[in-house]
Amino acid sequence: MAMSSDKHTRRDFLGKVTLGIAGAGAGLSLLEKPLAAAGEMPYRKMGRSGEKISLVGLGGYHIGVPRDEQEGIRIIHAAIDNGINFMDNCWDYHGGESEVRMGRALKGAYRQKVFLMTKIDGQVKPAAEQQLEESLRRLQVDTID
Repeated sequence: MAMSSDKHTRRDFLGKVTLGIAGAGAGLSLLEKPLAAAGEMPYRKMGRSGEKISLVGLGGYHIGVPRDEQEGIRIIHAAIDNGINFMDNCWDYHGGESEVRMGRALKGAYRQKVFLMTKIDGQVKPAAEQQLEESLRRLQVDTID
């Protein structure tokens, strides 16, 4: 029986199985490492950058929810003071208010303690550039990590 060109060969199958087993083994090696001592924040290196990032991050969406801006800022400060250093946000969360609050919270020494991420949804270059500029302004930073 002849094989059609759209079917995988035995060699393709074995190659994919081998890659799958290797990938699963790599994932298990992460589980072998102890997370951290009780009460300590666990960290992992972020890709090739070598940055140590907390396994727990703080998302910015909910920072824009409290009516009192100071409550959002207190939440951010408490997270950082307790070892969370990964901050995530998005330019359109609450019409940009989440980024504004996070920017105010990160003033001073707090900015140096975090790995800051934000998201945009501009699908063409001019829109993406505009959204990124708005995010930088609201977050009161020169760079996003």
